[in-house]
Amino acid sequence: MTEVLGLKIIVTGGAGFIGSHLAKKLIKEGHEVYIIDSLHPYYAIERKRKHLTLIESNGAFHFSDLNLLNRDETINEFIRIQPNAIIHLAALPGVAYSIEKPLEYVDFDIKATINVLEAAGKSGASKVVFASSSSVYGNQEGPSAEEMAVGKVISPYAASKFSAESFCHVYEGLYGFQMNILRFFTVYGPWGRPDMAIGTFIKQLMRGEEITVFGEGRVRDFTYIEDIIRGIYLTLTVQTNSDVLNIGSGRPITMDTLLQELQQHFPAMKINKETSRAGDVFKTWADISKAKRQLGYEPKVDFKTGLAETVKWAKENEAFL
Repeated sequence: MTEVLGLKIIVTGGAGFIGSHLAKKLIKEGHEVYIIDSLHPYYAIERKRKHLTLIESNGAFHFSDLNLLNRDETINEFIRIQPNAIIHLAALPGVAYSIEKPLEYVDFDIKATINVLEAAGKSGASKVVFASSSSVYGNQEGPSAEEMAVGKVISPYAASKFSAESFCHVYEGLYGFQMNILRFFTVYGPWGRPDMAIGTFIKQLMRGEEITVFGEGRVRDFTYIEDIIRGIYLTLTVQTNSDVLNIGSGRPITMDTLLQELQQHFPAMKINKETSRAGDVFKTWADISKAKRQLGYEPKVDFKTGLAETVKWAKENEAFL
């Protein structure tokens, strides 16, 4: 493997869950990191500010509070920085919220991505990594391989990600940069998004509250944050051509298994069961054979260990839940 040293890298959404973990890794590996984040209040801004403080404890970085919906400002900032690579994580997440506010996803997940891609091209960046989602596969029975995403999605969030992928291909063709689309599968771990199932459940259980499970028999390919960061970093340093890659654990976990593991940590757990919510896929399951073959990617953190680490973190950081 060729060692990649001292790249100048823009991380959009760098104050978020995945972005903050990634920024720490990039700083540790000796890269010059430029975080662009508008600190959108989808979840607590105080928490995002804490993420930035934690990044700073690993070393210096540059920060811009920039709204990526402003095309001219985005292009000018990228040209000023002259990055080698861009990792575009900034997005509005969440399936349920996308059904309530679909047009916000057109803005933040499609229009902002177009601005980033144009800015990448005009600033002369050689690599762009786009964070997509397992939601682009819709409902699949078995493991999802990259070619199985055909646009049959079931939420506005998923539609916005699939559309943004199309624009990634457009701008790769226009500007010739290496374009890698990574489809992440249900990311969890310390500082995880508080609106996702694991974060929500742990917060409620720590308060002695009943947790609510939507639908029967749900299955998720829960992927620990360290494995996601490894997948991104390998894409940046090993992958030499444009491609679409799944980054997941490849080991789907049933909701029943999640609940059994949580009960080990919270023996008094009480569960309320509700019907399925609109837009939620039944199962996510990553076929990661391409990432294994091309990147040497191998998930290292099993679910039991990852969940225990997440519960431990939550108990030490209750103020930020």
